[in-house]
Amino acid sequence: MKAVSFEQHGGPEVLRYGEVPDPQPRADEVLVEVKACALNHLDVWIRRGLPGVKVKLPHIGGCDIAGVVREVGELVDWVKPGERVLINPGTSCGHCEACLSGDDNLCPRYSTIGGYQRDGGLAELVAVPGANVIPMPENLEFSEAAAVPLVFLTAWHMLITRVQLKPGEDVLVQAAGSGVGSAAIQIARLIGARVITTASSEEKLEKARELGAQETINYREQNFVDEVKRLTGKKGVEVVFEHTGEETWEGSILSLARNGRLVTCGATSGYAGRTDLRHVFFRQLTIYGSTMGSKAELLHLMKYFRSGQLRPVVDRVMPLEAAAEAQRAMEHRAQFGKIVLRPQQRED
Repeated sequence: MKAVSFEQHGGPEVLRYGEVPDPQPRADEVLVEVKACALNHLDVWIRRGLPGVKVKLPHIGGCDIAGVVREVGELVDWVKPGERVLINPGTSCGHCEACLSGDDNLCPRYSTIGGYQRDGGLAELVAVPGANVIPMPENLEFSEAAAVPLVFLTAWHMLITRVQLKPGEDVLVQAAGSGVGSAAIQIARLIGARVITTASSEEKLEKARELGAQETINYREQNFVDEVKRLTGKKGVEVVFEHTGEETWEGSILSLARNGRLVTCGATSGYAGRTDLRHVFFRQLTIYGSTMGSKAELLHLMKYFRSGQLRPVVDRVMPLEAAAEAQRAMEHRAQFGKIVLRPQQRED
């Protein structure tokens, strides 16, 4: 099959498009013909290399996958060849206390398809655990479906499960143009919160308003902390949705109201965020960490896509062989929403 892989860590130039062996699914797995695979910052981090994390090389990235089932293992009887599916990107052991409690994203062996040891969907074919296969909403195209799993699952778990965002609360969503930011705006509006969001251009802010953000801040031209205080009558926001890290961390803490909650899932601009602990204890703030979400949460999310209450945000669709160019664009924040890669039609 054709795939995008890398044999050493480095910049986008290490990505190679070419022939690799077809995956061989196990008895509990499903072989999926990939119709679309969306990019995430995870793909960049894995390609660059993470301290203390050993990746099996050569490696195929890509965890946001939509496609058509081609083969099913003998232990899989809930999906059939020919069905249109999307893939839950999170993998876990399935038998520990966390998994059996429905908190599979807390599993000690939790990882992602296309993450550390398992090849992903930047290919014509991918083998995935049968438990991770989800029927694709009928009203979505493949490129749209691929833009759903990781970012909407992450944003839902952050806002609904972790900080329990409430109707009428003010929430600051950092970086509206990112995949997870564009998902968070929609989920917060679905709940009935007032959304304040940041972005680097008027074009991105306009798109954020189309998704439901009531207040927008151009962080290149305005101090977002001052703007948040102005927009909330000096109160601050009840919730901050963080994922950019070092560049925005200190300001995000300062943007919180008394008894406010900050939830974070990433650190794309750096992990050494400065925290003045006096703000944390004097103003009784709570800081939540969050990673992905459970399989049950993603299944629950699907009904909002079927009803049209939530919608994928696709910036552009590119051919699979343009993966290096696509990752460069993502590194430079040159998109609003998701960049999706599509393999050429496979000829068997």
